[in-house]
Parts: sequence; structure tokens; C-alpha cells
Amino acid sequence: MTPPAPQDTPVSRRRTPPDLGPERPVAWPRRAVRMLANGLQVVLAESRAFPKISAQLYIRSGNAAVAGTVPGLAEMTAAVVRTGTESRSSRRIEEDLRRMGASLGTHAGADASSISASGLAEFSGDLLALMADLARHATFPEGEFERERRQRYEELKIERTTPGFLAGERLRHVIFGAHPYAMVAPTEEQVASYRREQLAEFYRRHYVPADSLLVVVGDFSAEEMLGQIEAAFGDWKAARAESGPWPSPPAHAVRHVYLVDRPGTVQTQVLVGNLAITRRDPDWHRTVLANAIFGGAFHSRLILNIREQKGYTYSPRSSLNALREYGYFTVSAAVRNDVVAATLAEIFYELDRMRALPVTPEELESARSYLTGVFSLGVATQDGLLGQISALYLDRLPEDYLETYREKIRSLAAGDVLTAARRHFDSAGAQIVLVGDRAQIGEQAALFGEVTLCDASGAVAAASPKTAQAGLAEGKSGPGPLR
Repeated sequence: MTPPAPQDTPVSRRRTPPDLGPERPVAWPRRAVRMLANGLQVVLAESRAFPKISAQLYIRSGNAAVAGTVPGLAEMTAAVVRTGTESRSSRRIEEDLRRMGASLGTHAGADASSISASGLAEFSGDLLALMADLARHATFPEGEFERERRQRYEELKIERTTPGFLAGERLRHVIFGAHPYAMVAPTEEQVASYRREQLAEFYRRHYVPADSLLVVVGDFSAEEMLGQIEAAFGDWKAARAESGPWPSPPAHAVRHVYLVDRPGTVQTQVLVGNLAITRRDPDWHRTVLANAIFGGAFHSRLILNIREQKGYTYSPRSSLNALREYGYFTVSAAVRNDVVAATLAEIFYELDRMRALPVTPEELESARSYLTGVFSLGVATQDGLLGQISALYLDRLPEDYLETYREKIRSLAAGDVLTAARRHFDSAGAQIVLVGDRAQIGEQAALFGEVTLCDASGAVAAASPKTAQAGLAEGKSGPGPLR
């Protein structure tokens, strides 16, 4: 008896995914750019979908500005800025935020410090006035400073037990050398030595209008909003801080392994990286696409190889990280101790394959669709739009950068990916950081270059390839740590 023909049931239809629909256009809001008389740059984007606003004030000075004197000071300053002003106590600030139905945050990274706020549009004037008060009249109450300092001290103690943090900190030191970008976080001892007067001095020198950017997105009229900004920030007066030239990062011609010893651990954090480019580089778009194909997306080559085929780790990943002056490229994975060498071999195999052969048409189309889709989702919310616009002006990118991003990604070909990989994926000079038990992974580490032993505090002991391999294989310590 002939079996009946399969019916077009919901289950059978789900076996074949539908074709992707056409990409929707992005409705870019009107953007107005102004410069106040005091030098504060203002960017306004009208987005009327919801009756709220999101605003961010960026000060173009961060931890890099003081890395050589008081590491991490910008981050601590930002944390304490929001705890009191000449006219508002910490409690009063929180009460004002509740009254406006608003939220407030402060932050500092390598290149910038920021004060961010969002709330109902009807309170926009009051919200801007609060942000201006924090930027201009912070008092750094002693009790609040001590509380934040103790909290940061305890956070660092926890972070330095985390393999991912230790690997990232060591790699930044290796890649950037004497450049301030090498500093990821201060030591506990440095945090313990902070003084309230140091925060106030950083604030006085760096929180200045001529070196700041204010971005506001939301439900407002640009002209009315500009009037509110003038009222809040217009009479802000302070001189621009001078920053001297910084040393260039070192050049790395050969691979080198840095092993951060964590006795007794059953898993190793693997991190591979090299110096890369910023968003202003002409190769940026093609390198972003190359990274997506290599390891920056969940359907990337790293995932298919190390996760799906080998089963070494759940989620290996590569990242292209852009700072103001330089960028860096990283490849990360957390793996069992017995497959550290095998994982590194596959990472370098895939890196070399990206540099040697063009990607397939299927990989190219998939990565282009992924990047343009993620970009579209990223600007669909008010906060996402604020972030994209902020990056545009902080990095001083072309005015049409956002509007042309998807078009430029879609126009790239396999040859562009190959060019980017050869220029910016430095397989031969890659620096390797392993955080794990040296007794179990030492011999594997020595297969990939000279090994330098490190501890969680950052102390290092240099060793030649033969010395490192012999000492690690026998479980012996190297020479005393060098600060």
C-alpha cells in the first residue's frame, strides 16, 4: 500500500527555515550639533517614540590620563562624583531622581569619564540641571569617598581570583607596554593609598567644558532643548587640561607566552592577542567583517571548530576592541587543562587560514547579514541610539558614519576580508596569556614560544625557552619575581 503523501504540517514547515525578509531601513532622527561658547560640544537627536529622554555627558579624560601617577583615579572620581554637591547631599540626589522618575549613572574608562541620566521628558530641564551640578559642583564627601574606596578594594580582591580578569589584565600589559592603555585596574595597595584630595584635583583639572561632549536623545524640540542646556551648562567655566605625549606600544615580532600560575585549577583561560586599529582606520569595516567570520559571531569558524567539532570549550570568541589611540584584537577560550595546546593549535590554524585563503561566499553573506542586522537592532532603542551617536562624536568619525555603515559592510568582498586578516590578525607576532596550573599546562605552553611565569599580582619572572620548559615540566619555580 502506498503511504500517504506527507502533509504540510506546522512541524514539517519548521524543518526548512524561511528566507530572510528584506532589510528594513533605519529611520534616523534629525541630528543637531552645536558648540556652546565655553567649548562644550552638544549633539541632539529628536526621537519622539516615547515621552522620555536619555542624556550622557562625556569628559574626554579617563584612567589613561593618570595611569602613570595614580592608576584608576578617574574611575574612583566618577564613582564619588554622584554622592554630593555644594547644594545636594547624596540623599537629596536620590530623592530628586525618584521625583523625576529618572535614573543616573557615572563611569570612567580608559579614554573618558561620563555622567548619564534618563527620565521622563517633562523633567528634562531638572534632569540636565542635576547633571550640570554633578559636573561642576561635586564635593566628594569624606564618608562617601571612604565607602567607595573600601568597596573598590574588595571588588579588586574578587577580580584577581577570576581567570578572565587576570588574562585580560596581563594581555593589556603585554600589548601596550609603557602606554597608559596597559593599565586595566589599580592594585589593592594603590586603591588603599587614594586620598580624597586626589579625586578633587582630577575633577578640577579634567571635568571641563572645552574637553566635554553632551549627547541627548529623546522626545524634545532641538531648539527648546538647547535652551535648557544653555541654562544648565552655559556659564560653566574651566580651563582645558593639558596631557603630554604617551609612549608608543611595543612591537612584537614573535610569539611569547605569559603563564599566570593558578595551582589546582582544572581549567585554563586562554587569551591570544595583538595590537590592532581604531574606528578611524580605513580598514575598520573590513576588519570588523573579518572578525565576525573568524570568531566574532556564534556561527564563526572558531565556534564550528573548537566548540562543535572538537568540543574543547562552550564559547570561544574573538573581539576587535577600539580605544581612542589604538585598538587591539583578542581571541579567548576557557578549556580543560589537557587540551590547552590543542586549542592554541586550532586558534592559530584558523588565524592562518583567514590570512591565506579567501572566505567562502556563504560565510561572507552570513557575516554581512549578521553585522547589518545587529547594527539595526542596536539603534532601535533610545539607549542604543545614544550609544551609537556618542561613539560617532567621541571618536570623531565622519558625519555620515552611522547612515552608511550597513551599506559599507554589504559592499565588502572576500578580497577585503583577506586583506584585513593579513594586515591585522598577527599570527606570527601574537602574544599568548594562559591562566591555569603551570604543573599541568607548562609543557604545553612552551610549545608556542618563550614562557614568562607570572602570578596574580602581576609579578613576573623571565625565563628562556629551555629553562621555562624544564622548570615547568618539573614543577619548579623560576627566579624570584621582578617588580
